[in-house]
Amino acid sequence: MFQDLVRHTRLEEIVGDTIKVKARGVAFGDIAVVENVDGETSIAKVVELDRDLVSLQVFAGGKGLSTEASVRFLGHPLEVVYSENILGRVFRGSGEPIDGGPDLSSEPQIRTGGPTVNPMMRVMPTRMIETTVPMIDLFNCLVESQKIPIFSVAGEPYNELLARIGFQADADVVVFGGLGLVFDDFHFFRTTFEEHGVFHRTVMFVNQAIDPIVERILVPDMALAVAERFAVEKNKRVLVLLTDMTAYADALKEISIALERVPATRGYTGDLYTQLARRYEKACDFKGAGSVTILTVTTMPGGDITHPVPDNTGYITEGQFYLHDGIIDPFGSLSRLKQHVVGKVTREDHGQIMNTMIRFYASALEAQKKQAMAFELSPFDEKLLKFGQFFRERFMDIRVSMPVTEALNRCWETLAECFEPQELLMKEALIEKYYPRHLKEE
Repeated sequence: MFQDLVRHTRLEEIVGDTIKVKARGVAFGDIAVVENVDGETSIAKVVELDRDLVSLQVFAGGKGLSTEASVRFLGHPLEVVYSENILGRVFRGSGEPIDGGPDLSSEPQIRTGGPTVNPMMRVMPTRMIETTVPMIDLFNCLVESQKIPIFSVAGEPYNELLARIGFQADADVVVFGGLGLVFDDFHFFRTTFEEHGVFHRTVMFVNQAIDPIVERILVPDMALAVAERFAVEKNKRVLVLLTDMTAYADALKEISIALERVPATRGYTGDLYTQLARRYEKACDFKGAGSVTILTVTTMPGGDITHPVPDNTGYITEGQFYLHDGIIDPFGSLSRLKQHVVGKVTREDHGQIMNTMIRFYASALEAQKKQAMAFELSPFDEKLLKFGQFFRERFMDIRVSMPVTEALNRCWETLAECFEPQELLMKEALIEKYYPRHLKEE
């Protein structure tokens, strides 16, 4: 018999937004309806089981609840609306539309959470997602079914970068999940997607800073459940954008404290790695269907990369984009899947260009140090300094947008403006084919 036929009365305890009630036959993660003595109802989620004592996190908060309130368990985890009609719509963390659009209550619903994909149904990643951001497309390619974060700190334009990738990326559907966003950031993402013409193929799940904290931990599951269905049933190439996963981890910590669980490193939950991995591992290139690619933001408090959230994230994901001082750092960034596409789905010179540009930029930084210490600079050092300036202006600014082929040509032009062909130390065949000698003649 379904649990929604049983009404459990009298709460055993109310602590903040967490309530406890005695019940049997309840599963972890199940959703319940809490009805107060005045008739007002709210949704709650089961967050802990201790024999017959069930702890629930109330979405609307515990303020005003009476111990005489009743609880009805629905017998299933949170469900979210799924159909093609949700494209171009905005939902809050509880799954309710907040954009004033048409009613979706008659649309089919799917359950959130669930296991990750059977490895036998996964395909080796071989397709590139072009973002037209040169520091990504040229040096750390984003590959379909990849899971990769943007490591950054507060105050950096990571939301601008995430939004830019969202409207520029070569994807069929964009699923956005906002975690603890202030209104300005929420408005920025929505208006950006609308202005660049991608809102009609975007679904937004948004938990604002003023919303219940339990909704924050539900947003990734809803976004990923919808993304998975679009990939499997509609054969879509889906890009999932989540910001900020540190806010997600902080929400887990806050709930854990309310439940008086024993904390782990810096107060975070002992299962932080598992909680993050269950979400990131939803990234997949499905055999005979579409794909789910996950790009997130992970802020590092105080710029500390050993902080538990980025530290655990680094073990799960396939690289990272390191954003600081308004640029994507080529040395702190890494894409472990780029070798599947560089020179294979991109132009033959991609690998050589990538390595040569980074090699010269590293040498340019050394030349800058020599200049700062008033050492005598060689003619080649002067060339390196010129190259370093061009590289930062033409490629490292996150606002620069170029298709990958155009970016490769721009690399050759930059090299030709600074160096002679014999100074490049590249394959002669590639130099003969791509080096723009007309720039030297001019």
